[in-house]
Amino acid sequence: MRTDLSSQIKLDRIPRRYYNPDSEIELAALRRAERLDTRIFETSNDGADFLASEIVRYIKRYVGMKGKCVMVLGAGNSTHPVYASLIRRYKAGEVDFKDVVVFNISEFFPLNPGGPSTLTRLENVFLSHVNIRPENIRSINPAITKETMYEYCQAYEESIAEEGGIDVALCEIAPSGAVAFNEPGSSSASYCRLVLLDNETRRRISKDYKIDDAPATAITLGISNLASAHRVLTMAWGENSADIIRRAVEETPSSTVPASLLQGHPHVKVVTDLAGAEDLTRISHPWKVTSCEWDDKLIRRAIVWLCNMTKKPILKLTDKDYKDWGLGELVALYGSAYNVNIKVFNELQHTITGWPGGKPDADDTYRPERANPFPKRVIVFSPHPDDDVISMGGTLQRLVSQGHDVHVAYETSGNIAVGDEDMMRYFLMMDKIAPVFGFDNENYRKLSTEVETFVADKKPGDIDAPDIREIKTMIRQAEATIACNYIGVKPGHIHFLRLPFYETGTIEKGKLEQRDVDIVKRLLEDVKPHQIFVAGDLADPHGTHKVCTDAVLAAIDELKNESWMADCRIWMYRGAWAEWEIDHIEMAVPISPEELRSKRNSILKHQSQMENAPFLGNDDRLFWQRAEERNRATARLYQNLGLASYEAIEAFVEYKPL
Repeated sequence: MRTDLSSQIKLDRIPRRYYNPDSEIELAALRRAERLDTRIFETSNDGADFLASEIVRYIKRYVGMKGKCVMVLGAGNSTHPVYASLIRRYKAGEVDFKDVVVFNISEFFPLNPGGPSTLTRLENVFLSHVNIRPENIRSINPAITKETMYEYCQAYEESIAEEGGIDVALCEIAPSGAVAFNEPGSSSASYCRLVLLDNETRRRISKDYKIDDAPATAITLGISNLASAHRVLTMAWGENSADIIRRAVEETPSSTVPASLLQGHPHVKVVTDLAGAEDLTRISHPWKVTSCEWDDKLIRRAIVWLCNMTKKPILKLTDKDYKDWGLGELVALYGSAYNVNIKVFNELQHTITGWPGGKPDADDTYRPERANPFPKRVIVFSPHPDDDVISMGGTLQRLVSQGHDVHVAYETSGNIAVGDEDMMRYFLMMDKIAPVFGFDNENYRKLSTEVETFVADKKPGDIDAPDIREIKTMIRQAEATIACNYIGVKPGHIHFLRLPFYETGTIEKGKLEQRDVDIVKRLLEDVKPHQIFVAGDLADPHGTHKVCTDAVLAAIDELKNESWMADCRIWMYRGAWAEWEIDHIEMAVPISPEELRSKRNSILKHQSQMENAPFLGNDDRLFWQRAEERNRATARLYQNLGLASYEAIEAFVEYKPL
């Protein structure tokens, strides 16, 4: 079973010389826009191995120079692959930690018994696996109080100074741009201190430490402490980190992105993988810093960028525009601006279709989907019981109205996203109607009382009882069924898969297993679809989308040699958080004003996911608002490029089994 296929999806072909050139001269040219020494690797494991080799080199250097190496270490998720690589090197005899002194970079405050601790995490993932002496491990004293905080923080800094200062600091760049717990707003002169953690950081802590109520404050070394280190190593992995990596590395230093305040330090290294580097100039806009290896996608991206810079549609771009903005290479390759313009214009025009299932008996030479067979059997896989309508509600309605045999498969119950207040609304109603309709029996009264008592006594972090989780599942299933009925999906074509990995009752989910994949396989084998739609939110904030995508892709991988799979296409959609970049879009489905209103109505059928949904993230807009703005923004982009003007557009990328 191949359970991590989504991480192997590569939408771009990035020439190796953009991120790992053969000469220092070419590297210097590529990094013209970068203000920090940034190293890009193909995978996070490659990057982690590089960081581990740097740490081994520094340990040997400083122990040789002064008899010890003083390190400041963080415990964030991105550091864990580095520690795993260091442990392997230690076990192979490549490095000795007995002369290493470790200071914990930050710790929660107050530090409650049995509560989350960065030191405990650091010990679990690293310190307990190597030969660091216990007396050489220094961390925050849990006995300190707010009254003694200032003096203690000064003493912690002094204890570092007594060891000769920091030789190596290792920490991650958080999605907010924080380093250690130096949240946005921290200054370059910040020191060891007590800080208030923002809501986004607390949500991340809840997920990382598998707790529901994260600490609100922590003690952290400041930016000035980190900047005093001889060597600073920091990292972030994955496409979720791409924007913050760009801001930290390429933008002017700002307290809104604390990691950027490390600019100017002579020995800072920022390490990331290709996904994390995708917004850096040398990866996203390589024509600004080097001669390019042009392919269709890169040309499309360059022309869209040029249109944005010149405020012109594609077909109005001139030879002068290309030369003025550094794209003269394309004019030389194609002979004229017009030749490039018409090529890209036609490519984008051919992505647009009002027939997402294919138009019957039409010439499909330049259409994204085949005309035949018609009608098609279609399965739309939805991670939660609302992602289908949020992400592709307009397309879903088109598929149904155009006569295709559409199935919707909800992969998880989504029960933890139902608030107690929403559940109790149903019980308040049933309590009123039970006597009237004759089901006010002993069993119902017992259930109602148990639920009411449980909710009244529920404390933060308590897991819902199995009966309550089942009731919340029923609520989500009822809402999804109503939304499907509104669209016109046949009742027998609504499938609630309830993949077992999800059913833990907590935010932390289980691992994807063969039993999950087998459930998906059975549905695929039963329907034998001509089209599959699957979530492509690989940077989904709470991870469930990625696991659900991996379940579908694993099932497809095991079935790809079946005869019916030869006539099946797989399309990836994105949800409320982001849209596909235009250079990747292969099918764009226009949505009329009436269809957009209908899409909104289908989203609103999921009443439990309106104001009280717990996973709205740091965006205050409701899901229907996000979806409409995303779809309208895609339509505006097409319009600004000189193509037809639509109310909204939903976009898709084809997945070809690996």
